[in-house]
Amino acid sequence: MQEQFIQFLKSKTPDSTSFVDEIAGVLDIGYDAAYRRINLKTSLSIDETVKLAKHYKISLNKLFEVGSEYSILTDLSPPVHNVEGINMWLIKSYENLIPLTKLKGCSVIYSAKDIPVFHTLKDSYLSRYKIYVWLKDVDPELSKKKVTFDDFIKTIPKDLLENAFRLSKVYSNINITEIWNNTTIIGTLQQVLYYFEAGAISKDLALKVCTDLEEVIRHIEKQAIQQSLVGPKGEATYNLFVNHTHTMSNTIMVVTPMQKVFFTPFTVISYLKIEHQPTCELMHEFLEKQMSNSKLLVNAGEKDRSLFFNRMHQKINRLRERIRIDDDAFDFE
Repeated sequence: MQEQFIQFLKSKTPDSTSFVDEIAGVLDIGYDAAYRRINLKTSLSIDETVKLAKHYKISLNKLFEVGSEYSILTDLSPPVHNVEGINMWLIKSYENLIPLTKLKGCSVIYSAKDIPVFHTLKDSYLSRYKIYVWLKDVDPELSKKKVTFDDFIKTIPKDLLENAFRLSKVYSNINITEIWNNTTIIGTLQQVLYYFEAGAISKDLALKVCTDLEEVIRHIEKQAIQQSLVGPKGEATYNLFVNHTHTMSNTIMVVTPMQKVFFTPFTVISYLKIEHQPTCELMHEFLEKQMSNSKLLVNAGEKDRSLFFNRMHQKINRLRERIRIDDDAFDFE
């Protein structure tokens, strides 16, 4: 296996470059040590193999049969424990997506357990509230200090908001297909209700978040009708499917002319990135099956489409009324 790996690296090295010097530099070892590894007299460690793979931009899944057909390698997004972690997550997500805007024929399929993040990261109270909720989930210090959303919104870092808004804008240049169901909006509503009842968000700001959420739904409905993303260019397509039989997963599948890759949730907002093509094909087949069992809203007819979006507006209105009055007997159904 090491011989196959070394031969592959040699094919990726320019003729004008000394292969031994290149390996020595990447691994930060001496010339003789690099020579022994190239000539198979010393085995490469796992760390050294990973360093070389990263340097030469090689997917180990593509190079080897790893373990068995049921074993694959994945990339984990940066750990998130605080504001800095959220910021790094936003930056890394942007870096993963920005190359896709330069590829023709690229598309994204989003299995939406919750409202897709790019809809909520606009310049609004909702976007700031989403960031606050993420931090409440991952940063124990925020809970210990009992920081309310009203306090947090006054101190939220400017660069954090800028990176959030930048990530949202990336999606306006990519063809998007989303699969929703009647519960996709529930998670956000429950978060608002929970933190309102816990005293972590004031009535005034909770109502403003509801207004922003209502505007998001109107925006999505407009895009679903015209089948394109509403924005400065409006060139990318947008298709919204509604599935009445399955719960979604927040999995994001990226399809390009060269390959497929998907991102699947790991913890609160961290994710696993899978590039193993047989696994990606299985996920793509699954999502296509979900779409075939779903209803494309632009073809559903005005009555069915209006009914779907009206139900979401009704849920928002019920939350708004709950915030305005004190009534413990409440749900979104």
